[in-house]
Amino acid sequence: MHNILVTGGTGMVGKHLQEILPNATYIGSEIDLKDPIITDALFNKLKPTQVIHLAAKVGGIQENIAKPADFFDDNILINTNILRSSLKYGTERFIGVLSTCAYPDKVKSYPMKEGDLYTGPPAPTNFSYGYAKRCMAVQIDAYNKQYGTKYNYVIPCNLYSEYDNFENKGKAHFVTALLQKILNAKNNTLSLLGTGKPLRQFMHAGDLAKIIKLMIDNNIYDNFNVSTKENLSIDYMAKIALEVTENNYEIEYTNNVDGQFRKDVCSSKLYETFPDFKFTQFKEGIKKVYEIMKYGNKN
Repeated sequence: MHNILVTGGTGMVGKHLQEILPNATYIGSEIDLKDPIITDALFNKLKPTQVIHLAAKVGGIQENIAKPADFFDDNILINTNILRSSLKYGTERFIGVLSTCAYPDKVKSYPMKEGDLYTGPPAPTNFSYGYAKRCMAVQIDAYNKQYGTKYNYVIPCNLYSEYDNFENKGKAHFVTALLQKILNAKNNTLSLLGTGKPLRQFMHAGDLAKIIKLMIDNNIYDNFNVSTKENLSIDYMAKIALEVTENNYEIEYTNNVDGQFRKDVCSSKLYETFPDFKFTQFKEGIKKVYEIMKYGNKN
């Protein structure tokens, strides 16, 4: 009988995991994982055989730029405390969830493969956060080498979900923020920053939850990217969002400043492991989010 602990269990992925792993223990911000004593006490009480580590300090670009030390320190502390406690209390398997922000800002060829992780520095806009996520990969590999553990990590692309934080605009992810802008648009014009040209992969958070469960059910301990093959421009996604919301607005781009142009990752290793897995198409997924925003949040 597995005793599963999910950190960050009140976030998007955690809530989807609750639907398919209802017997796991889910913790959120009520437990300060930056504190080693509190983390140790949690593990001493629960003694989890499996840990799904989703917890992290996250934020938007402006917050990352303004508080780089906080993003590095907090994430390093959280990851270290969780890994140390997992080892101490005999956790059999550990799945760490990274981010494509850990990948280099630029590489010679796209999509990026798992072997590209250390070939250059992360994007400057979230450098500290990206490096902290990369450090977790180093920690997990180091634990396996030194202690003989069978811990692993996955690297998902950008996520969205009907479980996003709709109330706090500063915490909303791109898809939710885009839909909110459409709902609040005036004069039949949707105003967006940048040029609309950057490319992004967006995955429904429920798909990541399903992959994690498949890994547990099938005893998969590999490290790999988790991402849809769709690599869409911001402009194209905005047009899909307008179509889903049945709005004919003109899209207005207010400046020519874009962030990272592309950071798409290769899912070949994932498909080798789960060849029949079907990702949620962007149009289908964004419709789910819009319907919840319009008619009421999921509980």
